[in-house]
Amino acid sequence: MKYKLVAIDMDGTLLNSNNQVSERTKVIIEKAKNKGTHIVLSTGRVLKSALSYSRSLNLKNPIVACNGAIIVDENANIIYKKPIDNSLVKEIVNLAMKKNIYYHFYDESRFYSHVKVDEVLQFYNEGNGNTIIDIKVFQDIEEIIKLKDLNVYKFLFIDDNRAKLQDLRMDLDKLGNIGTSSSWANNIEAMGLNVSKGEALRELCNRLKIMPEEVIAIGDSENDLSMLTFAGLGVAMGNGDKFIKKEADYITDSNDEDGVAKVIEKFVLE
Repeated sequence: MKYKLVAIDMDGTLLNSNNQVSERTKVIIEKAKNKGTHIVLSTGRVLKSALSYSRSLNLKNPIVACNGAIIVDENANIIYKKPIDNSLVKEIVNLAMKKNIYYHFYDESRFYSHVKVDEVLQFYNEGNGNTIIDIKVFQDIEEIIKLKDLNVYKFLFIDDNRAKLQDLRMDLDKLGNIGTSSSWANNIEAMGLNVSKGEALRELCNRLKIMPEEVIAIGDSENDLSMLTFAGLGVAMGNGDKFIKKEADYITDSNDEDGVAKVIEKFVLE
């Protein structure tokens, strides 16, 4: 099978524990690009962060960001977007505040929250010095909801108490037009209903006239499952969640052992 597109998650997959892309992976990605393969970042991150990494790798390919809520083309033009219904934003914020759970949400380039947590910003800003993600701290959610052309693509909730997170997730699911997922053991993510990396990848492949069986998807967490299921070859990272490995067609090495590079070498370059 000739694979024409490789969709790659970022955190825990493309990026190592230092939030960097290894030199070996850079070389292998460049070889795959030169062969005509589409290398598509497919991430839960804010678009601005994904764009920065894409540019540093000189990918010049589409990007799926915010867990599939937004797609940009090779020129960074938005070609698809499914933001959260703004009528739900206040209700979601109130749920998090009531349960005393940290949250932020974001548009294409900025975080919004009622509190600034330096550790969160550091995580997104480290590893790639070309991008600084800003945060808008607000006192009243009404001031944000009133912003003209506001697009909220994703909420991220973080708490070490998993029981609290699961309780919040159940409440979010009851809202109706919200879909939930997770990318780390200590977080819950909320997007618009039926928003996922898999659905975004389906949309992108339709535009590129690429069949699912011509796609490799590589990931490590729950929010990657939909694209691993969509792709002809779904690959789980060695450091990935157990249930992701169970559902995958193939398991590669960890993100600190050039797992992504090894998949591309084996299935694209050989």
